[in-house]
Amino acid sequence: MIETGWVAFETPVGVCALAWDAQARLAGSLLPGDGLPARMRRRHGEGPASDVPAVAQTWITRLRAVMAGAADDLADIPLADEDAPEFHRRVWALARAIPPGRTRTYGELALDLGEPGAARAVGQALGANPFAPFVPCHRILAAQGGAGGFSAPGGTRTKLQLLTLEQARLTPHPDQPSLF
Repeated sequence: MIETGWVAFETPVGVCALAWDAQARLAGSLLPGDGLPARMRRRHGEGPASDVPAVAQTWITRLRAVMAGAADDLADIPLADEDAPEFHRRVWALARAIPPGRTRTYGELALDLGEPGAARAVGQALGANPFAPFVPCHRILAAQGGAGGFSAPGGTRTKLQLLTLEQARLTPHPDQPSLF
């Protein structure tokens, strides 16, 4: 067992943070933005931890590489998501299955869930995502491949920055033009 904690750390795109639980699962993460330490304290208590467990150090190393353009989907990192609504967990699992550089729309995820017409609910689940970018909500686009909203600090600009790092297509269909 490890002690719960959180840590902020530099990445190529700014300071990010992540938290872990006693079962060595990701308890939350934040992308760069104003007030990051205060947001982490609200979610994960006082900190940051002075002793970052080896498993969390590995996540940090991998996230830094992703923020420098590496194609790691981070999907094997276990999430402490049992307190989230079941619908959210299903949406997040689908988002984690999207490879780096690829995108889907909110409507496509709703169809994959067997809930056509639930695109807004998919967007709400992604807006409540406490694990960005480990749950890559930036890979989910509005209808017709538009960037849509993004609830992380920096909004759509941050979403497009992450997609650019992945050399992703802004449109979800490979026969349509990309961001580049």
